[in-house]
Amino acid sequence: MSIPGYTHGTHAVGRSPITVAELACMQASALFGDDDVRWLRRSRELVAPQVEAILDVWYGFVAATPHLVASFSHGGQPQGDYLGAVRRRFGQWILDTARAEYDQAWLDYQHEIGLRHHRSKKNQTDGATAAAIVPFRDLFALIFPVTFTLRPFLAGPGVTPAEVDAMHAAWVKSCLLQLTLWSHPYVKDGDF
Repeated sequence: MSIPGYTHGTHAVGRSPITVAELACMQASALFGDDDVRWLRRSRELVAPQVEAILDVWYGFVAATPHLVASFSHGGQPQGDYLGAVRRRFGQWILDTARAEYDQAWLDYQHEIGLRHHRSKKNQTDGATAAAIVPFRDLFALIFPVTFTLRPFLAGPGVTPAEVDAMHAAWVKSCLLQLTLWSHPYVKDGDF
């Protein structure tokens, strides 16, 4: 299945200014380790069949929060085509997060995602005319609602509460790492 604008692992994505070694330091800072990789991968079988339901929750929250939907709007009106295109990539992001492959291609694509939220490349992928930037204050704060509302989707038949806790903790750590990487375009040169 081809998703328009999903360029992970392609030559369309530039190299991240963050090295794999720096990523390893970030992972250590977040107490993110091999167990977290294992729990993220375990979560994939639970979240994969529920991607659309997860997105319904997340998009419902964004749509009900005027200052958040403003990032997808032009002249005060949400751009439906833009929201739809981003939603497809957001669904793939769920699967990519649960795949937990922290290689150079993943690192490069995280930088691309950051650029697409920042005025550097916002709207370019879809030819949208929405707001020129997702304010950093909104981007980083969304870690909580995204990870909090994901938790019920991690529960399933035969999944113990301890396993849900472990998967949820891995998701929180992964989201913290990803949003930190996405923040690179927002940070003054030399300060990241």
